[in-house]
Amino acid sequence: MNSFTNELRLRLAARREKNLFRELRRVDSASGSRIQMGGQSFLNFSSNDYLGLTSHPALKSAAAHAAETYGSGVGASRLICGSLAPFHELEEMLAAFKGTDAALSFSTGYAAAIGTISALMSSDDVIILDKLVHACIVDAARLSGAKLRIFDHNNLDDLADKLKWATGRTRTGKQNPHTLIVTESVFSMDGDRAPLREIVALKEQYGVWLMVDEAHATGILGRNGRGLADELGVASQIDISMGTLGKAFGASGGYICGSRDLIDFLVNHARSFIFSTAPVPAAAAAATAGIRIVQSSQGDTLRLNLFNRVQELTSGLNLPPTANGSAIIPFMIGAEKAAVAAAAQLREHHLFIPPIRYPTVARGAARLRITLSAAHSHADVALLIRALASLGRQPQSPSE
Repeated sequence: MNSFTNELRLRLAARREKNLFRELRRVDSASGSRIQMGGQSFLNFSSNDYLGLTSHPALKSAAAHAAETYGSGVGASRLICGSLAPFHELEEMLAAFKGTDAALSFSTGYAAAIGTISALMSSDDVIILDKLVHACIVDAARLSGAKLRIFDHNNLDDLADKLKWATGRTRTGKQNPHTLIVTESVFSMDGDRAPLREIVALKEQYGVWLMVDEAHATGILGRNGRGLADELGVASQIDISMGTLGKAFGASGGYICGSRDLIDFLVNHARSFIFSTAPVPAAAAAATAGIRIVQSSQGDTLRLNLFNRVQELTSGLNLPPTANGSAIIPFMIGAEKAAVAAAAQLREHHLFIPPIRYPTVARGAARLRITLSAAHSHADVALLIRALASLGRQPQSPSE
């Protein structure tokens, strides 16, 4: 065994010792509310497929037609010869859906964050992040080289203090340094909402930029699923709206919506867009079909089904009905070892909810992150409630 392999084994052993080792589990079915693994069927309460669209016939048909028409891949980046019609159709649909001038799609949400933040911000600028934003946003902020400041989760006073420092600092070097606030609208691990109206007011007061990741709100909140910013009436005051195509829309990829100038700037400066082969056309076509459903009467029905399941679960767990206002229900465990054991016990009941542990969440804040779907039935949720009761634990809020 050479020194390289030995070092890797030592590091992996240390991760196992801390109950933080992860492994891939092969799934032999579509990734829906029920999945097949190891020859067994499981109820899946871990997917972000909130409206159950990943296996919808309209999305599968659109993907198949695009593959037949445009092939399985594109062969180049979109700036070379890969900007096929399905991407333009998707972006026109996204911009109309979000009520913005334009949109740009990326291969993943991670690529959207990395490309956008790194393109807009540089070493003389300041980025102010909510403490619980997604890892892709943290990585993007670091990669940009900007000065990074973190405000306590959803704490407006702390955000105001950071803004006061950022906008009042001595301006040297870059002639016009900028400040960017970045937050999620619905947070991915706790499912709670950002106070977007108040954040927008601070953004206007201090004359800074605002980027909001609507990944877990788009499709399920707001008018026809346009997101939390739309629900609160502040969408037009957000400079950069980010989201993903792989959650409520049932496909894959990420996007940025905003002004035409923003999108033109990203086409010319976002490295994760410029230097990546374009996604497969089937994914873009499926996403377009997903958006059509999301904003239709069928989408209204699916959202109603989803939040009926949310109400049933929160009621069954004796949680407040407005605990988070999303389809994400964190069942707090605490210790990493206990979370791993709880997930294993649920698998014995044929329920699949992987444990969420550090570094995804803070040390000692391990949990079962339960996500519900319109594809779940009343009976599915009742079974989940009984299985969670068998763990012998009372649900806690993430702050407890």
